[in-house]
Amino acid sequence: MEHSEVNTLKDWADEDKPREKMIANGKKSLTNAELIAILLGSGLPGQNVVKLAQEVLHRANNNLTELAQLGISELKQVKGVGDAKAISIVAAMEIGFRMLNERVDSKEVIIRSSSDIFQYLGHSFIDLPHEEFWALYLNVRKRVIYKQRISSGGLTETPVDIRLIFKTALEKNAVSIAVAHNHPTGVFTPSKKDRELTHSLLEAGRVLHIPLIDHIIIGITDAGMPSYYSFFDEGDLY
Repeated sequence: MEHSEVNTLKDWADEDKPREKMIANGKKSLTNAELIAILLGSGLPGQNVVKLAQEVLHRANNNLTELAQLGISELKQVKGVGDAKAISIVAAMEIGFRMLNERVDSKEVIIRSSSDIFQYLGHSFIDLPHEEFWALYLNVRKRVIYKQRISSGGLTETPVDIRLIFKTALEKNAVSIAVAHNHPTGVFTPSKKDRELTHSLLEAGRVLHIPLIDHIIIGITDAGMPSYYSFFDEGDLY
């Protein structure tokens, strides 16, 4: 039976069904579209569910990172995706996000470089449509002893209370701090305000003898992959 003649997964030939393919060959054998197809469950008249899944991925530039950033209303812009299908996709992406959180938080984290900050916090920003600012509090070994979301704001900026950051640093007996925030627009080049904030954090850290070791800005590359700008790596901590 041709795919164009069927609508739901149950009507397909066994060798074409993503569910059966997973059972027979394992989850790694499925394409991204086939995994999304399982979430969707059914397609449209004249369009099988894998084709619909491909349309969903196309809406996210065939990138799972960008797909995780889409909300229910955005997914529903794809013809054939209603509330139930959109909710299934958003829920699956959220489960994956929470799994990453659990995996990261269960490990002892040592901050030796900007890459360590990015690996530890990057997943926290991956699907956010707004800016958030986080601080990491480190001991003498540069082990993370506490992390804190300082603020959550709009599309282009979020307010940062420097006093709160260093109040927590003193309470946690932190020896140094690192901070990070995201640019939901994707571009991770620092703005004038980003530079001014970094300078203020440096100055406050010097007074309190709790140095700022880095500030990274997380965004998305032209290829749709998360990346970052590091003030330390670029020689901008002065």
